[in-house]
Amino acid sequence: MSWEFTEDAAFLALCDAFKESGESSAIEFLANGEGAFHFQDLTQTAAGEGMDLSDSADLEEFQQEVIERLEEFCI
Repeated sequence: MSWEFTEDAAFLALCDAFKESGESSAIEFLANGEGAFHFQDLTQTAAGEGMDLSDSADLEEFQQEVIERLEEFCI
């Protein structure tokens, strides 16, 4: 991936919300309303950066990368 999303304001907001949620699982956090909202914002930003996430496999890969980064940087 050429775009370093972990430096983007949308990811940082997602990370902050994850920390504040008290949730220990990034997957569970993304499944709830606030996490899903922030993830959607991040995917919209990704599209603006030229990433094509219209294919479900690509979106799933991106989501997995976000989950891994949330657990790496935000716990």
